[in-house]
Amino acid sequence: MKAAVIVFPGSNRDRDMLAALEAVSGRKPLAVWYAETDLPPVDLIVLPGGFSYGDYLRSGAIAARAPVMRAVAERAAAGVPVLGVCNGFQILCEAGLLPGVLMRNASLRFVCREVHLRVETVETIFTSRYRKGEVIRCPVAHGDGNYRADEATLARLEGEGRVVFRYVDAAGRRSEESNPNGSANAISGILDRRRRVLGMMPHPEDLIEPMHGGSDGRPLFESLLSSLEVAA
Repeated sequence: MKAAVIVFPGSNRDRDMLAALEAVSGRKPLAVWYAETDLPPVDLIVLPGGFSYGDYLRSGAIAARAPVMRAVAERAAAGVPVLGVCNGFQILCEAGLLPGVLMRNASLRFVCREVHLRVETVETIFTSRYRKGEVIRCPVAHGDGNYRADEATLARLEGEGRVVFRYVDAAGRRSEESNPNGSANAISGILDRRRRVLGMMPHPEDLIEPMHGGSDGRPLFESLLSSLEVAA
């Protein structure tokens, strides 16, 4: 699996993502600077977490208009999988590659802690190594993670099985306390219509081996590796 990680001014999780991809795939991924206007041939594109452009204007809004994003959109249209984590999710929404928007956390406070997620579908190239309904641990670190969309969009996401992860408690139950940012329907990760673009607020790259305190994020990368190797 040959992957490219897009690096923007203010990215701070790009190295974590590069390390996670290399650890799982055994192949060194490429770091691509935001000012590039083209991308080399790759099997996966990742937009990592961080605070691109200092989160000025709106989180992800400036990065969504960076030169490299035209190439990202073209590759996504051609079927190349795209993963956006945290700030990457915000950028994907601002670029129109995913519906909805990430707003200020309902608490109006930055949230940095571990949460529980329920895997809502395994019929994706990102989650085939999980079990449907499985509850996993994953860290979050964001101030603008409150996912919002109009009612028609939310109904479409739910009806088409495009909600991939949902905030829950350790027992898999939704509650106000288990939702760290107030996201509609406790949504923490969604797919585009073709199910090839995933945006999620939690950081799976931070839990891929025991020395991290757990490896609940590893199956996401293993799912991609397995799916892309089969496709090749």
